[in-house]
Amino acid sequence: MQQFVNLTLNGISQGAIYAAFALALVLIWRSTRVINFAQGAMGMFTTYLALMLIENGQPYWVGFAAALVGGLLLGATVERVVIRPVEGGPELNAVIVTLGLFIALQALAAVLFGSTYESFPAPFALRGFDLNGFTVAFTPFSVFVIGSVLVVMLALVGLFRFTDLGLKMRASAFSQEVSRLLGVRVGRMLTLGWAFAAVVGSLAGLLIAGGSLVHPAYMEPIIVFGFVAAVLGGLDSPGGSVVGGLLIGLALSYVSGYLGSELVTLAALAILVAVLLVRPQGLFSHAAERKV
Repeated sequence: MQQFVNLTLNGISQGAIYAAFALALVLIWRSTRVINFAQGAMGMFTTYLALMLIENGQPYWVGFAAALVGGLLLGATVERVVIRPVEGGPELNAVIVTLGLFIALQALAAVLFGSTYESFPAPFALRGFDLNGFTVAFTPFSVFVIGSVLVVMLALVGLFRFTDLGLKMRASAFSQEVSRLLGVRVGRMLTLGWAFAAVVGSLAGLLIAGGSLVHPAYMEPIIVFGFVAAVLGGLDSPGGSVVGGLLIGLALSYVSGYLGSELVTLAALAILVAVLLVRPQGLFSHAAERKV
């Protein structure tokens, strides 16, 4: 019973991390209709920015804030300099560019920061809570991670459902020509979409790094699991991505605990294939929205 409880709590903690990355994918998809495969590398880059500040004596929260601001600027720059030239062409062009950017950022990080593993601090304790004489796999930092993910999810829901800015961003993503005729500054909306998504990606990078080791490729497993979570919940649904992240976290935790850690990646692939075969739009997406 204790093992089941620990696996469940560990799955929730890991699932919240996958959900954080999935939220970044959902945001970039809803605001630009592009899947950004460089999202993880961008988050890794801003996490190193935070680490440099912390290692130079700055408080954790200064590094945290600097990473988020760095993500905002990096996302806007990437859209303006890298993505803007291929906008308006075949959709596959932008996807290929993000794959190239992913490789370039990882290589640049290895040159600038080195390829060695470095410890990244956590703002809260990493020791599990004590319940009835035994320690559970759920820490104060896990509470912070889950709280952060819920705040981001609610912010995205509010942005796209209740604000004029969110409506303009979605309109620009679906039909740029019509949006321009209606007076929407499409270029600015696309830049904001990339910038906001990079902020969420930077937050995901910080949450993933907290209390663990970072290196230029530390985000790679999260990219896979976060993408599966986004597809499972639905790329149009912030709430669905959170639920998808938690479901993936729980499923992979149980697989690792009862069947073996070597089967985790295979289990994630099986879940992805099953979702694409049974409900390719995701559990919480509305097909009607995709037809507008």
